[in-house]
Amino acid sequence: MAEVVNMIDSEVFLAFSTYATIVILKMMLMSLITAYFRFTRKVKFPSAFANPEDTGLGKSAEEKKKMLRTDADVERARRCHQNDLENVLPFVLIGLLYSLTGPDLHSALLYFRVFVGSRFLHTVAYLAPLPQPSRALSWMVGMGVTFAMAYRVLTTALHL
Repeated sequence: MAEVVNMIDSEVFLAFSTYATIVILKMMLMSLITAYFRFTRKVKFPSAFANPEDTGLGKSAEEKKKMLRTDADVERARRCHQNDLENVLPFVLIGLLYSLTGPDLHSALLYFRVFVGSRFLHTVAYLAPLPQPSRALSWMVGMGVTFAMAYRVLTTALHL
């Protein structure tokens, strides 16, 4: 038990906590960016719905069709947020386990910083939008970092 407490007090865990918090806050900010686009593009609930079954308040078929309005900018921000959810959660979980394997501080900082940087670049590439392969490359870099940390966790666990 004392070993776990020492690992949690380590510089690696502190660095992980810092970078995980940054990327989680960035992910949360995507909700506000999506809301901003909804309001500025006048794509608000309950006047606009994403699913046909949500248009029960509409009286005619034409009125229901109008209620299904979408906006390209809103959808782009929403997809960017969805991508964050799909990538940040694995990073946080695997990064926590990685931090507990006792990695070298410099290696850990490199992983954490590269992942966070890749997520910020991914967001800029998604929202700007920048031409491909900028978004795909930034996604692959972040995914590579997560897989590299997972590899370390698994190899450490197998050697116990």
